[in-house]
Amino acid sequence: MLGGRVVVDTLAPVLVWEWPYYPTYHLPVADVDLDALPTTAVRRLVLDVDGRPTDLVRVEWSAMDQWFEEDEPVEVHPRDPYVRIDALASSRHVEVAVDGVVLADSTRPTVLFETRLPPRFYLPLPDLRLDLLRPSDTVTRCPYKGTATYWSVELPDGTWHPDLFWTYRAPVAESQKVAGLAAVWTEKVDLRLDGVPQDRARTHFEVPGT
Repeated sequence: MLGGRVVVDTLAPVLVWEWPYYPTYHLPVADVDLDALPTTAVRRLVLDVDGRPTDLVRVEWSAMDQWFEEDEPVEVHPRDPYVRIDALASSRHVEVAVDGVVLADSTRPTVLFETRLPPRFYLPLPDLRLDLLRPSDTVTRCPYKGTATYWSVELPDGTWHPDLFWTYRAPVAESQKVAGLAAVWTEKVDLRLDGVPQDRARTHFEVPGT
């Protein structure tokens, strides 16, 4: 949708991985209203699909007002059919600390497993040091989980750790088990599971803005 109009309507999208983390739609030219699109939002190319050349275009995702799969809105980018999300109740003892200050201590996490990412531990808010959390203006969106809002952490000595925890207050249907729980960047904190220190996660999310 763009400006209240349907500008792409196809039953034959092609998913292309132009970078490692998620695919883009490449669309049959006949199913795209090229006249209604800014020229800067369209890239036309010929791909070899199933052994035959196919005339396709890629439409810049952010240039559109809304994308849909069937009648469901899709945020951020196309969903990857090879990504799976499982949210499992757990009784593991999770401790989160930064600079020696314990920020969370819980024995009732929900563990979210997402393809190609480390497990994320979503914790009930009463198990966090809420007195150290500061609401952030940061908002991110995920096609598999929904819209997340963030908290920064201000330690007693005044040290500031921006956007360390996040929550999905109204996640999409597939991720309802983590609604209202708080997760933390395990790339940026010290994590103990059942008393055992864990190595910090290494992901592309270590780089701001990715």
